[in-house]
Amino acid sequence: MNHKLKKRGFMLVLSSPSGAGKTTLCRALLKEDKNIKLSISATTRDPRPGEKEGEDYFFITRESFLEKIEKGEFLEHAEVFGHLYGTLKKEIVKNLENGEDQLFDIDWQGTQQLSQKSGSDLVSIFLLPPSKKILEERLKKRAQDSEEEVLYRMSKASSEISHWAEYDYIVINDILENSLDAIKSIVKAERIKRNRYSDLKGFITALSEN
Repeated sequence: MNHKLKKRGFMLVLSSPSGAGKTTLCRALLKEDKNIKLSISATTRDPRPGEKEGEDYFFITRESFLEKIEKGEFLEHAEVFGHLYGTLKKEIVKNLENGEDQLFDIDWQGTQQLSQKSGSDLVSIFLLPPSKKILEERLKKRAQDSEEEVLYRMSKASSEISHWAEYDYIVINDILENSLDAIKSIVKAERIKRNRYSDLKGFITALSEN
């Protein structure tokens, strides 16, 4: 009788300075890989055009967010550009135990917290823009922020990029298709790591029986 190995899911983090293509690559990965699900963060910021409650974020008040922090309901949380973001713990833990891989679109602060709490469950990728000039062009092109906001985000980019060494993998997001292929390769390799199989020892024992 064939033995089907039980696998534990992992948490895949994509981080980058604002405008480096993180959200675009997250959406592309989710579209192509149905075995990975987006971890939906809670946030205190207002929805951007096209964003939907419960699909892109859970939009809550600052007061409610702070209450959840006090109750220990977040796996990670951080303040970015004056707004609070966080990952609710309960659903993530359940999904990992069920073997579901979870995708996180979070910054370096959130990644540090996940790293401290999650150990080998975490796989982190930092996306870099091909150049500072292209990063600025991308921020302006998306037309979601004022000129003042673009300048502010550019000033923060160096600080964000300085955390690159805290990540497992680096992907330079020059050509979208190439970056997506690199991320998919990382996901495939991580899924067959030895520590993902929760009952591997029993399987090996069965293979070794006379």
